[in-house]
Amino acid sequence: MQHSAVDIRKIVTAVEDVFHEGGPRSDKPLRRGTIAAVIANPFAGAYVEDIAPFMETLKPLGLSLAQQLLKTLDVPVSEIESYGKGAIVGANGELEHGALWHVPGGYAMRELLGWKSSDSSESGQPDNALAIVPSTKKVGGIGASLDVPLTHINAIYVRSHFDAVEVRIPDGPRADEIVVVLAMGTGARVHARVGGLAASDISQWDGLR
Repeated sequence: MQHSAVDIRKIVTAVEDVFHEGGPRSDKPLRRGTIAAVIANPFAGAYVEDIAPFMETLKPLGLSLAQQLLKTLDVPVSEIESYGKGAIVGANGELEHGALWHVPGGYAMRELLGWKSSDSSESGQPDNALAIVPSTKKVGGIGASLDVPLTHINAIYVRSHFDAVEVRIPDGPRADEIVVVLAMGTGARVHARVGGLAASDISQWDGLR
């Protein structure tokens, strides 16, 4: 994976299958996956007023990571039900540098899963991935962990899909780096049973995106 305008040091992927949390064993486990890219922070060490253009630079990386994560999860695109994103900024950067990942990371997954799509054979299902992608970010040192939130791809108020996955890069971010993260999941928490809006009722709550 090469993106000439973004200096990538490494990419780390992880997948887990959750069969149970102490209750009945699920016939089909919840699969959750993350992908993290450790990239150079071009703004490290100095305050730069106009950083927004770097979001455009990051867009190809966002789409590549989303595609690679889906491939790693090894499930049909129609089985992805939750997503999230995040960033860890190294010590010589600032929190706002992590915010640069909001658009490139979020819209990449939404486009891949079907938002704006008119052809389900190419990128997900039409009119899918309607909800905003939840996010978290922090400034941290080498080995800092990040809890990346997951919510339903079509309505953030689906309570059964409120979840999170932890991401940690043992040797990153270095002071002049940013770790950018995408996460996806195939369903609800394995023992979800606290009520609230059900995924099957999303169409009744079109305003709750």
